Amino acid sequence: MHDSLISYINRYSGVPLDAQEEDLIRRMFFFKRLKKRQYFLQQGEVCGHFCFIVSGAMRQYSIDEKGAEHVIQLGIENWWMGDRESIVTLTPSKYNIDAWENCQLLTISHADTISLLDQIPSVRKMLQIMEEKNSIANQKRLNSTISLAADSRYAEFVKEYPNFMQRFPQHIIASYLGITKETLSRVRRGTVL
Repeated sequence: MHDSLISYINRYSGVPLDAQEEDLIRRMFFFKRLKKRQYFLQQGEVCGHFCFIVSGAMRQYSIDEKGAEHVIQLGIENWWMGDRESIVTLTPSKYNIDAWENCQLLTISHADTISLLDQIPSVRKMLQIMEEKNSIANQKRLNSTISLAADSRYAEFVKEYPNFMQRFPQHIIASYLGITKETLSRVRRGTVL
């Protein structure tokens, strides 16, 4: 179960873990199974853990006062999920995180994450690279949302995340893109108005 996480760390950091470091990771990450539609985190709870997705698909979203869902993050195998703001500030989350498919996860608390950063240089390097990539992706997404038409946003999404197209339904992708599912239907048919 932990092999995919260890491979991920080795690949991202470029510095292979030694046997002691691998053992520490195996002890600090705990296995958790979620069934489809089961929550990892519910709005109003304080997020206690980050999770690494071994298998399955998840989404992070908020619900507005009218009951509409607004998807802010999607994740599949080898992606991380958690509410960083909630876990760092110990404040109630504004988001729900649930399993869109049955999931197998490896979870770690914030305190154990800090401990790993102090003990394993490869984990520190991996986190640094992940933070840089996440910052760039968020910047691109913000720019796309405020400056591109729906068809361009969709084309960019398909190019960046082709695996998501088979894993998430149209209404979730539309929400992630900040458009209606009707607009996404028109975009997919090539008839944007």
